[in-house]
Amino acid sequence: MQTSTLQYLKKLRKNNNREWFEANRPLYDEARADFTGFITDTITACGKVDSRLAALNAKDCVFRIYRDVRFSHDKTPYKTNFSAQLKTGGKKSPDCGLYIHIEPDGKEGSFLAGGFWMPEAPLLKAIRQEIEYNADEFKSILLNAKFKKTFGGLEPHKLTRVPKGIDKDHPDAELLKHVSFIVSREITKEELDSNNLAKTIARDYAIMKPFLDFLNRALH
Repeated sequence: MQTSTLQYLKKLRKNNNREWFEANRPLYDEARADFTGFITDTITACGKVDSRLAALNAKDCVFRIYRDVRFSHDKTPYKTNFSAQLKTGGKKSPDCGLYIHIEPDGKEGSFLAGGFWMPEAPLLKAIRQEIEYNADEFKSILLNAKFKKTFGGLEPHKLTRVPKGIDKDHPDAELLKHVSFIVSREITKEELDSNNLAKTIARDYAIMKPFLDFLNRALH
């Protein structure tokens, strides 16, 4: 990505209002086009890992910059990040996939993530069932050395007690307490400034893919 794209996001953070946005719309158009081009490059790189992604169009993966403020106390109209999701069928697909979030100097920062965030009850039940049936496979994915080094482990969005219907002494109780199944890692400033970020993301997607495939199997 161009330095000007990252600078634009920093300026938008300080001027998150419609008047500034419209007065500087050419800067937004240029930054969005640059990010879309970066996602095109990332699709090409990830498509070499997973052929199902190769046919994706970047425009079907990139999220809008406009915030939905209807139910939020924060009424600022624009996101201060560029983001996209790479998965079969694009961002509107029910599958989980690779999420890319670029937000220099922001509260969340820039990061990669993948999995299901707070799935609805039927899908959550299906994921837990998949884990019960194939616990060894799932744990081997989470304990893989490259996976652990890159993503650490599941983010700790979980219940304090085992879900209803599951024995409190279940050997995989801690996994089954999760209400989200997400892994992530920070994108560093050095990586943002590099010309190799798309290839770096594709490398990490290859490490994440068995985790995503396992979760999507529960969905389907």
